[in-house]
Amino acid sequence: MTTDSCAALRAAELKADVLLKATKVDGVYDDDPEKNRDARRFESMTYSQVIDGRLKVMDVSAIDVCQQHGIPIIVFNLFQPGTLRRVVLGERLGTLVSES
Repeated sequence: MTTDSCAALRAAELKADVLLKATKVDGVYDDDPEKNRDARRFESMTYSQVIDGRLKVMDVSAIDVCQQHGIPIIVFNLFQPGTLRRVVLGERLGTLVSES
């Protein structure tokens, strides 16, 4: 079990509206943006796209828990000043992972 799985399970228990995945990159990419300058960031994608694409956003069990409970995930860069505040206030940043 990872911290991502624990966070997803806790979000489900709390019936959270969203799970915030703070990380070192500004969203979900089709490749590692630190190794590939041409990596493309997604603004939004489905849970299935993350799982089927084997994208390393969170572990599969965490994605699955969020999908089963309809909890969207926002992946964003915690290390950009002010980003957490902006996400909490509803600004569209990073990548939204959801059902549609």
